[in-house]
Amino acid sequence: MNASPLLALCIGQPRRFSGEEFSAIDKRPVGGRVTLGRLGLEGDAVADRKHHGGPEMAVHHYARDHDAMWRSWLGDHPLLDAPAPFGENFATEGWTEENVHIGDRFRIGMALLEVSQPRKPCWKIEHRFGRKGMVAQILTTKACGWYYRVIEEGHVQEGDCVERVEIGHGEWSVARVFGALHNPDCKSSQANFHSIAKLARLSADMRERALGRLVP
Repeated sequence: MNASPLLALCIGQPRRFSGEEFSAIDKRPVGGRVTLGRLGLEGDAVADRKHHGGPEMAVHHYARDHDAMWRSWLGDHPLLDAPAPFGENFATEGWTEENVHIGDRFRIGMALLEVSQPRKPCWKIEHRFGRKGMVAQILTTKACGWYYRVIEEGHVQEGDCVERVEIGHGEWSVARVFGALHNPDCKSSQANFHSIAKLARLSADMRERALGRLVP
């Protein structure tokens, strides 16, 4: 597979989410062209700047290929009919954590993006859906989504071609890195952690996590 259409392009602003917590996970579709800059899509924002956003997490991509799994697990949940149930900016079919690698480059509209890291799930997903156990399900299935850094800024819009133009660290899919760093059931070797720490196109935060798993 080399290309597929961008099925949804969504943005959001922080809203009150839980108690005093704010979140921009409730994203809505945008019609027409949107400027994509180094820090993300025009009109998009994050509430928790400590754990989200920045140039290494400029855009979040989630695969609609996981829809059947989630419908089986959650039932007929209304959020699964929404354009961005997991707070994603981009949604496609065909690209998944198994066939997308760290460092892959994609041409989307006029912009060039590079896969920087998997998305680590947090409690806000479970709160949004009102269902415990979703984080564990993501850890088990590796249906995590991934983030991009922006290599070339430009305009993007729904319907644009999502074309992979370069494979990055071809031995390290998003799923493999996610499992090694986040799934406690994955028994990764010290050699794997050493290899992950040396992935030049993986975000610095994820490389530091790998270094932290190395036994002195």
